[in-house]
Amino acid sequence: MNAHPATPLAQQQQALLQALLARPGTAGADTAHAQLLTLLDTPSPQTARGLAAYRANGHALAERALAAAYPVVAALIGGDNFALLARDLWHQHPPHRGDLVQWGDALPGFVQAQSQLTDVPYLGDVARAEWALHLAAGAADAAPDMPSFARLAQENPQGLALSLAPGTAVIASRHPVASLVTAHLHGTPSLAEAAQRLQRGQGEHALVWRQGLRPRIAPTAPAAAALVQALLAGADLPQALEAAGACDAQEAPDEALDFSAWLHAAVTDGLVIGVHSLHHPHPPTETTP
Repeated sequence: MNAHPATPLAQQQQALLQALLARPGTAGADTAHAQLLTLLDTPSPQTARGLAAYRANGHALAERALAAAYPVVAALIGGDNFALLARDLWHQHPPHRGDLVQWGDALPGFVQAQSQLTDVPYLGDVARAEWALHLAAGAADAAPDMPSFARLAQENPQGLALSLAPGTAVIASRHPVASLVTAHLHGTPSLAEAAQRLQRGQGEHALVWRQGLRPRIAPTAPAAAALVQALLAGADLPQALEAAGACDAQEAPDEALDFSAWLHAAVTDGLVIGVHSLHHPHPPTETTP
């Protein structure tokens, strides 16, 4: 695959990249292949074999990168199906950065749109939860500020907000996504219990955060989820508590959120790491589950 000396190297590289990322067997792949050959010396069997080797290597990289971020999705659909899914994603949503650790965010929506996966309707939400865990693992560090909690007793709470751990996210689902993820990753609950929750149609709000260096996921009550979502949206503490109260009134009017108990557990688990001032407090924006 010797390049013609008059052909710019960047043009060769771009043509090779297009040929590798185009889905094999499509018109786009044929066009990309033809364009590549025009930039090379006389086509030869070595050219075709070289391109096939590069393409196979790209597929293998895609499978490994995706499996690292989505081990539960891989377990749910099986290795062979996951390999095909990784290859399809590689061609339809190719990486735009050299670091493949940052590739794969399109998978949740991609699997949701696959007609052949309609028998696993929870797969998209499981993928969303796993990608949130993946992001939490790589989020910037933030040191806990324990003395700042004294401000809750000393200052007007208006304009104060709780600082959340790196990578904090909430995934609302009609399926028991947190149970499915933790059952596969940690054995708690058991796979049998997770399957029973799935059969019962038990939805969950999955809370994702990083405790120290360890990404964590757990189911949380709707009101607690609403509180965290409000904080993530920029609400101060009174506004976040108002969001939690509104959720309680709608979801469980007889079980109001015990904020003191929630805060104690959240600090112990590393979810809340401090208290800070909002320079411009504003009502929380609506978030899409």
